[in-house]
Amino acid sequence: MARYTGPKSKIARKFKEPIFGPDKALEKRNYPPGQHGNAKKRGKQSEYAIQLMEKQKAKYTYGILERQFAKIFAKAARSHGITGEVLLQLIEARIDNVVYRLGIAPSRRAARQLVSHSHITVNGTVVNVASYTLKAGDVIAVREKSQSLEAIVNCVTGSVNKYPWLDFDRTTMSGKFINRPERSQIPENIKEQLIVELYSK
Repeated sequence: MARYTGPKSKIARKFKEPIFGPDKALEKRNYPPGQHGNAKKRGKQSEYAIQLMEKQKAKYTYGILERQFAKIFAKAARSHGITGEVLLQLIEARIDNVVYRLGIAPSRRAARQLVSHSHITVNGTVVNVASYTLKAGDVIAVREKSQSLEAIVNCVTGSVNKYPWLDFDRTTMSGKFINRPERSQIPENIKEQLIVELYSK
C-alpha cells in the first residue's frame, strides 16, 4: 500500500498549517523549514507555484499520492457538478477518511492502518482497501472481533458526531454514510479552485 512516509513536521511548517494534526514543532517554529529559517527573504510566488502548493497540501492532508490524486481528479472532471467540489466530495467518501471522521481512529494514517488490517466492514463485508469509495447509505462498522481493541475503544469513547453527512452509534461501533458532504460541511482549508486551474493548464 503506497503512502507518504516522510517527515510530517517539515510539511506542516511548509504549509503553515497542522495538516497532520496538532504539532509542537509547528507551534514553536511557525515558518517554512530551511537552512536560514525565518530570516530568508522569499520572493513572490508565481501563479503556478501557488496552485501547485494547494494541490500538494490537499494530497498531504488526505494522505494520497500523485497518481491516485490525478485519477480522482479525472473522475471528478467527468462528473456533473463543480469539479473542485466533486473532487473533495470523492476524497471525503474514501473509507479511510470516513473512519477518521467517524472518530474510530485519531488520524487518517491510523484509519488507513485499521482498514488495511481488516478491522473495518462495509455493509457487513470486510474491506481492506483504503481508497474504497463509499456510496450513500453504506454502513461502516468495526469488525466484531476488533471491537475490544484498546486503540479503537479509546477513540470511540471520546468521539463526537460532528458531521451531518455521517451518523455513528458508539454502542454498536457502526456508522452510516448518509450522503456526500456539501462543500460548506468539509472543514479542510483547501482552495479547490486552484487545483482545478492547475490541472487545466
